[in-house]
Amino acid sequence: MRREEMADLTAFVVVSEERSFTRAAAKLGLSQSALSQIIRRLEARLGLRLLTRTTRSVAPTDAGLRLLQTLTPALEDLDASVAALSELRDKPAGTIRITSVEHATKAYLWPALKKLLPDYPDISVEIVNDYALADIVADRFDAGVRLGEQVAKDMIAVRIAPDMPMAVVGSPNYFANHPPPIVPQDLVQHRCINLRLPTSGGLYVWGFNQDGHELKVRTEGPLVFNTTELTLDAALEGFGLGYLPEDQVRDHANDGRLVRVLTDWTPSLPGYHLYYASRRHPAPAFTLLVDALRYRP
Repeated sequence: MRREEMADLTAFVVVSEERSFTRAAAKLGLSQSALSQIIRRLEARLGLRLLTRTTRSVAPTDAGLRLLQTLTPALEDLDASVAALSELRDKPAGTIRITSVEHATKAYLWPALKKLLPDYPDISVEIVNDYALADIVADRFDAGVRLGEQVAKDMIAVRIAPDMPMAVVGSPNYFANHPPPIVPQDLVQHRCINLRLPTSGGLYVWGFNQDGHELKVRTEGPLVFNTTELTLDAALEGFGLGYLPEDQVRDHANDGRLVRVLTDWTPSLPGYHLYYASRRHPAPAFTLLVDALRYRP
């Protein structure tokens, strides 16, 4: 395959991923008109229409999807091979892309990176916080961080955190006007701050466990967020009860700004795991990151 043909195919993959000629052109360092010409040239050479263009978006045609399914794994293998060449350098190098959630990033990823990166200036890390369950292969992430129960079975998973105790909390101002819940069923009488899950589109269901008795409660209230940081802020301001990781509320509970309830019922969730595709050949930089994050009791 000629170099020009390889470049055209790479441009097609970027446009398909970005769903936008404008974003793809910026990512490739090309003008939008030059990128459009490249795609037209590729379509003319293949005799097929690969992209459907509208005024608002770009999407692969059926033929484009078939080509994309073939190209994406091949390009990923090529990227991994190039990254592996950093073994020949004095120090590991390369960019690592991770999909995570903001609590895991703040509590575990960032503390580890603060220690690792100063010693390895040629390593760069991009973290995308999103509660959606990303397909790390299709979305071209090197790894993902999610709770252990959310990791697909065909992935290599490395525990990076202990099990995560949860807590139901509210502010003293809130409890001045609402009696504390005694059992989880009492939550239906309370104003609760909910978390929207983008993958399912539904609200996160609060889970409880006492002496092996599990219970799920669908709560209602005045606010729904897609981030636990905003849930915490709203609970501190007295807008309702929040269901949050215990380490996220511990300091506020200790200084009296939040009050924990249902402590005999709140469970521990499986701890965060770093996961990545089993066929991935780990580059030295990625291996260093995994070792830095690995949970050691």
